[in-house]
Amino acid sequence: MSRKLRAAVAQLGPIHLADSRASVVKRLCALLREAHAGGAKFVVFPELALTTFFPRWWMTDQAEIDRFFEAQMPSPDTQPLFELVRELGIAFYLGYAELTEEAGQTRRFNTSILVERDGRIVGRYRKIHLPGHSEHLPDAPFQHLEKRYFEVGNEGFKVWRAMDAVVGMCICNDRRWPETYRVMGLQGVEIVALGYNTPSHNIHHPEPVHLRMFHHLLSLQANAYQNAAWVLAAAKCGAEDGFHMIGGSAIVAPTGEIAAQAMSEDDEVIAVNLDLQLGDYLRRTVFAFEKHRRIEHYGLITERTGAVTEV
Repeated sequence: MSRKLRAAVAQLGPIHLADSRASVVKRLCALLREAHAGGAKFVVFPELALTTFFPRWWMTDQAEIDRFFEAQMPSPDTQPLFELVRELGIAFYLGYAELTEEAGQTRRFNTSILVERDGRIVGRYRKIHLPGHSEHLPDAPFQHLEKRYFEVGNEGFKVWRAMDAVVGMCICNDRRWPETYRVMGLQGVEIVALGYNTPSHNIHHPEPVHLRMFHHLLSLQANAYQNAAWVLAAAKCGAEDGFHMIGGSAIVAPTGEIAAQAMSEDDEVIAVNLDLQLGDYLRRTVFAFEKHRRIEHYGLITERTGAVTEV
């Protein structure tokens, strides 16, 4: 029996420092309504979808930093989004900065949640592969301080049963690491949802601008194919207060083919009817893990972090 799910990626244009949470949530609700009007039952929003990409600024006042974080979810500002979900019967993925208390300790994570059609939060992911640096780089054109403002995620790469599918989550830089997808692939993932905020320029090494988009799409396509999963990637993009980020929001099929891609750097919805059985033949043949994986030879992947030349 065919298993289909119409899903959408809701790209966001720039969010500036002066933009309020309430104004951003209005934009999210408008995108949700547009996706619903097109028949979508699941919508993927970007990483840090409620604020500007604040790790580009060096800040030392913790109160100033914490104004970009959410101490509860849903919050009063985001409550309209959850109410709309229950009204429309549509699920979503949302990225935001999480401020929480665990075992009497204040923790800060770059987080995404999976919200079912009835408005329940059914899954949470905390970003593991944090890029950038923690020290101040005064000569850089901008900062990339995720390692300063966030802790490494502490809950692993899980999957959840939602919308009658097996869904996993990751965030931005996670998409570049094959281990991200393979851990979820070994749990039978069918849909990988991810949001990203990717600067258009590499502050550490000069490289042609086109490589940012090339590597972004390469990561999505290769890992979708090698794990026979749909990958739904949502950008926050364009120039936020003069700092540019790439667009390229995309839906990639288990075959590695791009099924849909955003054309703008503004708020934009793209949607596809996901055939959740499309990757079945790959899971039976080329990537039949149980037949072909040779884990006795993969030990270095978990035993060693950095490369060591041994010859």
